[in-house]
Amino acid sequence: MRHMRTLLMIRDVANAGSIRRAAEDMNITGSALNRQIQKFEEEFGGPIFERLPRGVRLNTAGELLMHHIQAQLSDLERVRGQVADLSGERRGHVTIACSQALNPTFLPREISRYRAEHPGVRFTVRLRDRAQAERELSSFTTDLAMVFEPVYLVDFEVIKAVEQPVCAVLARDHPLAAAAVLRLRDCLSAPHVVPSRDYGVRHLLDMATRGRSLGLDPVMEADSFELMRQYVLYEQVVGFQIPIGLGPGLDPRMVVRRIDPRDVEPGLLLVGQMRGRTLPVATAKFAQQVSSALEELSDAV
Repeated sequence: MRHMRTLLMIRDVANAGSIRRAAEDMNITGSALNRQIQKFEEEFGGPIFERLPRGVRLNTAGELLMHHIQAQLSDLERVRGQVADLSGERRGHVTIACSQALNPTFLPREISRYRAEHPGVRFTVRLRDRAQAERELSSFTTDLAMVFEPVYLVDFEVIKAVEQPVCAVLARDHPLAAAAVLRLRDCLSAPHVVPSRDYGVRHLLDMATRGRSLGLDPVMEADSFELMRQYVLYEQVVGFQIPIGLGPGLDPRMVVRRIDPRDVEPGLLLVGQMRGRTLPVATAKFAQQVSSALEELSDAV
């Protein structure tokens, strides 16, 4: 494992952007760490870092090496999970990049369900927009991505896909709240708030209004669905979200109304991994659980 320790040192230096800062975290001297890196570079056949006035950064060779390091760590984690399963005790670390919509209710519930059976498994959850989530899969920074309306799908291997309609979120006393299903033109004729262009809901709204006389003219644009959801209580505005983010914990002063699918087509919520990668055991089992839960939610929508 000595070689792996060196690779971990290189990863930590790359993440810190500084040999000195990384050395402080490792509780060794900067000169000792620098010697370790220089020795590796000699054996490797060339430099992997650019030395800058205020730190270091990976060069092209270093970027290729970092991809290899992330792949090695991923494979090691997978083997550790398989060994733990041999003894009947599942362990591991599941890293998830997910859209905000899964954060309030769905993901906390599913993680707690999984850990009730496998308390040795730890989780890291990162809120990411759809493009960031896909990039983190490619770089092995994350194991699973759970995103609404992904952008590229180049390295994205779909594990599960379910439709999610765009819904309007309103205060209970909003004039439009009396209708069971809303037309998009009525929502946009009223003051409205929309997510930024990084998010799938905004993408669907942009597609729905393209080439039409009535377009988006929001009183507020934000990258926080929680902020937009709460704002409907302070001004008579219409917000937009997908059902998975509007669970039983919704404020009773709010209502959710479907938007007519003739106006806005449903989008796809995808669970995916990097194409061709063999997931660690704990991650693969969690992906199966989440897929089943999404199927049940899809049937209920």
